[in-house]
Amino acid sequence: MKSSSCKQKGRRFQQTVANIIKAYFDLPDPDAVSTGMGQAGMDIQLSSAAREVFPYAVECKNTETLKIWEALKQAEANAQKEGLTPALFFTRNRSEAYVAIPVKTFMDLTVRRQS
Repeated sequence: MKSSSCKQKGRRFQQTVANIIKAYFDLPDPDAVSTGMGQAGMDIQLSSAAREVFPYAVECKNTETLKIWEALKQAEANAQKEGLTPALFFTRNRSEAYVAIPVKTFMDLTVRRQS
């Protein structure tokens, strides 16, 4: 696959994730925006209003062979810079998208849901 095709595939996934965040939290367009390919930092730029309801530093990967530990390291580094929790969104062709978050975050979300 050409480099430009890979970037386009990644860009589409980032835009999809940004749209999902906006839809679930009823945020206007400028509150969650996909960043340009190759830019340093989070893949989805969040406004302060978006960070209040979605406190995650998003890293997106759309690849057939995910190097999970490298991707998590990237998500963690971006999260630390922003003071947010890392969230790795990933998918591959003809597959559902998934999210990897720290275990403590997952457990906190699960406990809150039961109360």
